[in-house]
Amino acid sequence: MTTRATRTPRRRTVVALAVILSILAAFIVRLVDIQIVRADEHVSQSLEFISHGTTIYGDRGSIVDSDGNVLAESVAVYDANVDPKVMNLLETDEKNPPKIPWAEAAQRIAEITGVDAEALRTGVEAQHAADPESQWYQVKTGLNAEQYIQLKELKADGVKYLHFEERETRVYPNGAVAGNVVGFLDGTGSAQAGVEKMDDRCLAPTNGEESYRTGKDGVIIPGSESRTDAVDGGTVQLTINSDLQWYMQQMIAEEAQAQGAKGGTVTVVEVATGKIRAAAEWPTMDPNDLNASSSDTWGSKLFTYPFEPGSTFKAVTAAAVMENGGVTMTSPTVSASSKEKFPNGAVINDAFVHPTFQYTLAGALIDSSNVALSKFGTMVSPEVRHDYLQRFGVGETTVGFPDESSGLLHPTDQWDNQSLYTTTFGQYFTVTAPQLAGAYQAIANGGEKIGLSLVESCTAPDGTVVTPDAPSREQIIQPQTAADLTRMLENVAVQGGNAERIQVPGYRVTSKTGTAQIPDGNGGYKQGVYYTSMVGFAPVDDPQYVVVVTLDEPTRVTSSAATASAFQKAMTQTMKTYRVMPSSTPMDALLPKFE
Repeated sequence: MTTRATRTPRRRTVVALAVILSILAAFIVRLVDIQIVRADEHVSQSLEFISHGTTIYGDRGSIVDSDGNVLAESVAVYDANVDPKVMNLLETDEKNPPKIPWAEAAQRIAEITGVDAEALRTGVEAQHAADPESQWYQVKTGLNAEQYIQLKELKADGVKYLHFEERETRVYPNGAVAGNVVGFLDGTGSAQAGVEKMDDRCLAPTNGEESYRTGKDGVIIPGSESRTDAVDGGTVQLTINSDLQWYMQQMIAEEAQAQGAKGGTVTVVEVATGKIRAAAEWPTMDPNDLNASSSDTWGSKLFTYPFEPGSTFKAVTAAAVMENGGVTMTSPTVSASSKEKFPNGAVINDAFVHPTFQYTLAGALIDSSNVALSKFGTMVSPEVRHDYLQRFGVGETTVGFPDESSGLLHPTDQWDNQSLYTTTFGQYFTVTAPQLAGAYQAIANGGEKIGLSLVESCTAPDGTVVTPDAPSREQIIQPQTAADLTRMLENVAVQGGNAERIQVPGYRVTSKTGTAQIPDGNGGYKQGVYYTSMVGFAPVDDPQYVVVVTLDEPTRVTSSAATASAFQKAMTQTMKTYRVMPSSTPMDALLPKFE
């Protein structure tokens, strides 16, 4: 039997349970509303209280030469500024005057930063007068660590309105030495040219981040902090010898100006490895001060400017006919005068007037006879000669330098009546100075062509060393052909017109000149000016280094003889720099020029 006394507790239990269920239902409804119905809105709102974090910047890696000498590096510099508003408040506080009065502080700041004290004082005061709320006046940018420390001590002494900003800047300790090769960054730190751009993947740092979450009141939520450390960039080591590079830049600047040329280059390549030991040019630029030079010098003409190689590529024609035309150094001979009209109507001229000679191949190279080379060259098909031009590197870039030219090699079906012959003596195709050096590296190396290289390695901050893929190696001509070419090129150096001017005491040297016509932009050539070059290697009895010198439109001497002095100096210095042993065997008997 249910009594009133028993019904009351039961009713209370039911009511309490109903209340609990109602509250629980309300929570469930609210939870569904938050997590499902209005989820996107709440997520967006919560993101307002999540910090985007602070970027932790890594340092860009250095560029060093073959001996580890720094050519480019990143250093911390400091920008100093003054708060005019705080300065004035402190200066006018009669109850608590500053330990160091503004006039004295301005003097000490000026002494540390190298600015004019009076200009600093009046500038800050004028800034405050113009805008009493202004809290920024720049004193000087790019201060070094020593200056920064001195200014910090001054601030600790009571100059509270002095502030600093740290930033990274790129410096080039050797200035213009290899400047065109090293390249530069823009104002945002992005690589723009040279190795800076070519090896940006190695040099560029990976930035880190420090982040945390905050509540609505801005207080950091404990345990929400996270940090990803920055990773500095790697160190790029070049094959360049900065001492040799410095000399070559000074020398080619002097020689180019002495010859009234618009510019000049010197390339030095190690025969056994294909490593570029010097890549000098003039005009040059200092990446520390780009505005000191014109923008057309900010790249590297040495890698990007293609030119017709002229007579320097007669050696390639000689290789083709010796291996495919039954021609040796001294037989057969060809009859050649200084100007001849060929059966297809083409007219070919030599650079000097001479009677008809019975030229040997060696003699055609010594006298650099275009007519004779045309006759020797056409003893093989155009397709064979085109193949040899490709083998020697025409039409292919060398080291992947930014904007590097591959040169131009037309297919044989585009060779007309004239270019059928001019291609035998270095016209109607173009090369760069490194390509020319690479062609002679193959001759000097017994016919084995090794791909050129400019970068030795990339070393990560943890010490991991990554080296580029091994350069390509290909036997492009027979060793005997290379030996015969070497002997003929030595004869050019001894019997040619520049023989006395290119002698390197103690060393047997090869050489070949080139005098290239320069396109006028209208389908023709400029008149009376040329792009001259000279290439060779030494010592002949144990080839170690190839040297290429070019001059752009010399005016004092317009022929390739203009390069003789620069070539002799470049080869001499290269032998000295690497302490190459002098030649130990005498030259073979001179080869006959004529039958």
